[in-house]
Amino acid sequence: MCGICGWVDYERDLELARETVQAMTDTMACRGPDDEGLWVAPHAGIGHRRLAIIDLQGGRQPMTAEDDGRPLAVLTYSGEVYNFQELRAELSARGHRFRTESDTEVVLHAYLEWGEDLVDHLNGMYAFAIWDARREELLLVRDRMGIKPLYYYPTPHGVLFGSEPKAILANPLAKRAIGPDGLREMLGFVKTPEQAIFEGMHEVRPGQLVRVRREGLSKRRYWQLSSYEHTDDIPTTVRTVRELLDDIVARQLISDVPLCTLLSGGLDSSAVTALAAQQLREQGLGKVRSFSVDFTGYTEHFKPDAVRETPDTPFVHDLARHVDADHTDIVLDSADLMNPAVRDAVLTARDLPVGIGDMDTSLYLLFKAIRRHSTVALSGESADEVFGGYKWFHDPVAVNADTFPWLSPHDPTGHATTGQLLDEDLLRKLDLPRYRADRYQQALAEVPRLPGETGLERRMREISYLHLTRFVQILLDRKDRMSMAVGLEVRVPFCDHRLVEYVFNAPWAMKTFDGREKSLLRAATADVLPRSVVERVKSPYPSTQDPAYERALRKEVTRLLDRHELTDLVDVPKIRKALEQPVAEISLLQTRASLEGLLQINAWLKEYRVQVNV
Repeated sequence: MCGICGWVDYERDLELARETVQAMTDTMACRGPDDEGLWVAPHAGIGHRRLAIIDLQGGRQPMTAEDDGRPLAVLTYSGEVYNFQELRAELSARGHRFRTESDTEVVLHAYLEWGEDLVDHLNGMYAFAIWDARREELLLVRDRMGIKPLYYYPTPHGVLFGSEPKAILANPLAKRAIGPDGLREMLGFVKTPEQAIFEGMHEVRPGQLVRVRREGLSKRRYWQLSSYEHTDDIPTTVRTVRELLDDIVARQLISDVPLCTLLSGGLDSSAVTALAAQQLREQGLGKVRSFSVDFTGYTEHFKPDAVRETPDTPFVHDLARHVDADHTDIVLDSADLMNPAVRDAVLTARDLPVGIGDMDTSLYLLFKAIRRHSTVALSGESADEVFGGYKWFHDPVAVNADTFPWLSPHDPTGHATTGQLLDEDLLRKLDLPRYRADRYQQALAEVPRLPGETGLERRMREISYLHLTRFVQILLDRKDRMSMAVGLEVRVPFCDHRLVEYVFNAPWAMKTFDGREKSLLRAATADVLPRSVVERVKSPYPSTQDPAYERALRKEVTRLLDRHELTDLVDVPKIRKALEQPVAEISLLQTRASLEGLLQINAWLKEYRVQVNV
């Protein structure tokens, strides 16, 4: 996993702007702590920071393909192509010769062989840019599910691009400004495809190609969800899901550096850990290494809340014992979560105040601790979107609400309360309800319908599509930013597009055939799991229940109020009223979520020097 960036300009000599390209590359150091590289020509500057995973000595970038010393194509690449060994064999049979053992070189030669159609041959998570020196054209590519991020910023004579906005913002051509739609997107919790927050900046859509020529910029989607009739019966479907998972996990265990799994004790991460343990054992590679996050006193004093019925740790330990994992609990306290250096690091990693408070900081600290032992981690992320795991999938009120299900009026998570402490005039101008409604209709218009599908089956196809194209992007971005901030590569087996396509088209009645959430996943993996995990009800990522954490938040907000250091975008009387509310004992009270968001927005405007245009 790596950080990529670059600059294409057809009207200036970028060989004279090497320092700027280097500055862009330097912002990606956290994503690639092992090596760096720069390639500069008159009209293209390409930067790369490397996190070495495959072929530690031979995979240096930017990687260039040459003919008699003349560059043909230059690649800066982030990600993993899990079928690179098969592709390497196929390309070798077609006459290609390889100098390294890396998947990077396979991607480069795949471009030389198939051009932009190389994407049809790739299975993996990736974001990369190829400068075709023969045609002086740039190709930007993002994986089908959007696991790896990629942003671009058109300029009058070319484009800037990078794995994260900070790489683009390091170039003087990029403005640090945000307009009304940027604010709406930041506060709306909808994650519109291609919509970046900063003015003039865009995000390459999952499954999209962006080509930059002298004549201008063009876009093409090479993959998107499609609907087809699912003809397999339940036993066949369960068996197919298991066969896919076995193949996916086997591919994603390939690594030349230490590897582990993220374990929460839920069905998703437990299934990944158990399958990984089984395959490592069969290959004679020893125990699976696993890690989980916990908070001081959390398990002993846990109180059920609106979204969590049980603490994770007992189930984590059940699974670890069941598969004989080499397991470690990472235990955090409120002082860890409120550490100013940690909160600053999280904001810098995010680039935007779109985080979710202690669930971001704890994830960052978990990944930081894991990185001392492993460079790669397998995650259970995205199984809820694929198999229908969230509670609102099974709540008729949320399912039938005329909005995104995670924003339904009775949503207990606080997602819909973001920004409630902002100035009333600003909120009226932004009109977030209208923005969410427009984005919801836009998303519904994209849903690939199945002829003759009606009623609940039709609606649940819509709900699944909304999650697989919107909600999953929020979580994948969070996981990517928090992990890459410490140089940890997190792989996401449930985002393999073959599995996503297959399960998306299974009828909803089949996805709930046992009367529970995620029926297909439970049935497909029950044989490798302890009974406690199989029967456990879905529980989201944990959030501290320590009242000391909220008290610390209130103290920080009060300090900013007293020093008149809060942005003028907020409503001070509303903030004072919020501070008068009693401290919550459970984790997701609206007051706490609002205070966390307020602190992030305030710090972001100050640290990023953002011009707000509303």
